[in-house]
Amino acid sequence: MTDFANALESGVDLLRSLPRRRSEVHRARAAAAEWAGRHPEVGAQLVVDQRPGTPVVDYDLVLDHPGGGTVAVTAPPEDGVPWLIDHSTHWAAGHLVSVDDVDVSVSQALTMMRSLSRGGASPYREIVDQCLLAAAVDDDVPVGAADLQATADEFRRGRGLHDRAATLAWIAESGMSGEQFESYLEGIARRRRFRIDKEAELAAGHLAAHREDFARVRAVWVTGPEKVVAGRADELLSGVAYGEAVVTVGTRWASELPPALRGAAVGVVVGPEEVPGGGFLTGAVLSRDAAVDDDVTLAAAGRAAFAGWLAGRRAAAKVEWHWS
Repeated sequence: MTDFANALESGVDLLRSLPRRRSEVHRARAAAAEWAGRHPEVGAQLVVDQRPGTPVVDYDLVLDHPGGGTVAVTAPPEDGVPWLIDHSTHWAAGHLVSVDDVDVSVSQALTMMRSLSRGGASPYREIVDQCLLAAAVDDDVPVGAADLQATADEFRRGRGLHDRAATLAWIAESGMSGEQFESYLEGIARRRRFRIDKEAELAAGHLAAHREDFARVRAVWVTGPEKVVAGRADELLSGVAYGEAVVTVGTRWASELPPALRGAAVGVVVGPEEVPGGGFLTGAVLSRDAAVDDDVTLAAAGRAAFAGWLAGRRAAAKVEWHWS
């Protein structure tokens, strides 16, 4: 048997002995380097492939052939299918994330990115949320013309597309055809309709259970890197120079106030207190009106209830990111 044949046979044994977990690749590389030191004539190189969606890795051993060129050896320990083929047919190949029974490809995720709410949440969480909504939406109910038009108007306003030319330019830049854009808007319309219906369903119950959150509160607060001390609420409104501090005066739902002010009595100065992210807050409630069962309050309760419903679904979901 030639030296190359001996190396080839030994190389197969090496491949079959290597650990196949991502966390142990360093051990595999060390073993391959030791083996290559015993067979310098074949110039061995170990190729590592990480399967999408699993902690398993596969290996090739590339050897210099004595007649010129190279030979690649693959020795999968299971069904004998080379990893290159197995990778291409793996259920998660090309997928970015799976949320329960919804699988999202990289291209689908890029499309989702165009319709994110941009409300401060991470794109990762918003993609998961869109998957949860897609699973909950009833695709059998057609989208009416009014729903589609309202969605299109909302979409254009949110992106500053104030005329037909700007909208067509956006579509062209996105690489979508007219038909694809209509289908894209239809998906947004279905999720929008589901959200509106769910908010209406949950609003009254949420308001009844959390009436204190929907009191209308007028307040003033000062935030900044230095502590601001005041004895009375009107001192915070007196125009005293606070350096780099920011003064906010406004009416909010109680649940939207800084936490230190949500339960504060009218006229009582709160703070200075440290705030998350650094700095200090001093503030006071100027007036507080109890929650009422009007349309504006019910709409706010519906939005809060929907956010809670979605957070619950998110917490219970099985989310798997397929980073390669």
